[in-house]
Amino acid sequence: MDAPDWSPSSWRERPSAQQPDWPDPAAFDLVLKRLGALPPLVFAGEARALTAGLAQVAAGEAFLLQAGDCAESFDDFSADGIRDKLRVILQMAVVLTYSAGVPVLKVGRIAGQFAKPRSSPVERVGDREIAAFRGHMVNDPGLTAEARVPDPERMVQAYHQAASTLNLLRAFTKGGFADLSQVHMWNREFVASSREGRRYDAIAGEIERAMRFMAACGIDLGAEEQLHQVDLYTSHDALILGYEEALTRRDSLTGDWYDCSAHLLWIGERTRQPDGAHVEFLRGVHNPVAVKLGATTTPEEALELCARLNPDGVPGRLCLVTRMGAAKVEATLPPLIAAVRDAGHPVVWVCDPMHGNTFVSPSGRKTRHFDDVLAEIRGFFAVHRAAGTWPGGIHLELTGDDVTECLGGAEEVLDTHLDERYMTACDPRLNARQSLDLAYGVAELLRAG
Repeated sequence: MDAPDWSPSSWRERPSAQQPDWPDPAAFDLVLKRLGALPPLVFAGEARALTAGLAQVAAGEAFLLQAGDCAESFDDFSADGIRDKLRVILQMAVVLTYSAGVPVLKVGRIAGQFAKPRSSPVERVGDREIAAFRGHMVNDPGLTAEARVPDPERMVQAYHQAASTLNLLRAFTKGGFADLSQVHMWNREFVASSREGRRYDAIAGEIERAMRFMAACGIDLGAEEQLHQVDLYTSHDALILGYEEALTRRDSLTGDWYDCSAHLLWIGERTRQPDGAHVEFLRGVHNPVAVKLGATTTPEEALELCARLNPDGVPGRLCLVTRMGAAKVEATLPPLIAAVRDAGHPVVWVCDPMHGNTFVSPSGRKTRHFDDVLAEIRGFFAVHRAAGTWPGGIHLELTGDDVTECLGGAEEVLDTHLDERYMTACDPRLNARQSLDLAYGVAELLRAG
């Protein structure tokens, strides 16, 4: 049911953090009108299906794998890149499902993740100070003052790239690429030559033998739709509120408002003020939503966010994504879980083990260590086991490319390797080998439970 005091523009009456300083408000408004006349990127029925899937996660009957790029780029956009990200997500889901026996809900950080919050509105380049790069939806990463001027036309380009990405993802997930009989084909050459790739090949072989056995028993595998296609949902940080407002539509079946820029939207650690514009906007749309909770979050803040974003207690509506850091998770997470559990909020608890473990390496690169990422996930699982709650999922920044951005992993990326293939538009991502290695570690945690 719609909140009577909410509209897609009511966020404008609240303090709004992390919004660009658009130099020409009239040009900004014209772009929003153009976006408002374009077709939706996703549909209300798809968002409702995701809410139903997340309700299963909240009940401890499924696991959420949310993964993708730190920030999508206009400069690095190709069918191969989209396919390779999808392939890593599919491989991880196969490892989790087969090894742990848990249905896996797949959500990509894709087709909309074009904007990033910044800790400072400016950055220094030599002896000059210029505006911070806020993602390709807002400005250009070039190191000049002119490049960093926010340009609302970039929102239109982001929309069209998201539409192209979604079109290709739907073709891949429904047109044969995601067929379970292709599990061996998903193993890229550089993964197949690694320890993780060999472990994956062993699982793929067991799946193929199981499918041959079922066929020999007379089961018509061709009629089993779930063996031949998958559902992949999209998500992004609902940071640029004008863009989100312009893509919000009333569902013709229910009359409810949906943000049709993605299936799931989240609020970041820097924009989660309970009385702020981002919470105000997302409280009124009927998509499933998430909110990031850092190590400074209090139980009272968590409860207020639950009350504002899911006042009716709808299972699957709200995900709480914790990003505490490996060294803090076991001390800071228990009070939040206890407060939310005791208040009866049916949330999906998700671990973001990336953002709380970022540091600058001796070579000067922003990075994360694989061991810290896995350690935070282990701590997340341990806290939930102690509290009697379900560790519902993981939220990762990764790529299908063979980058060297995060340290460690089975192939041991070292500080001296970072400059070899450091390609991210913003934050360091796990590469395909590290992602698959992490899936095995999470599968072991799920089995242990």
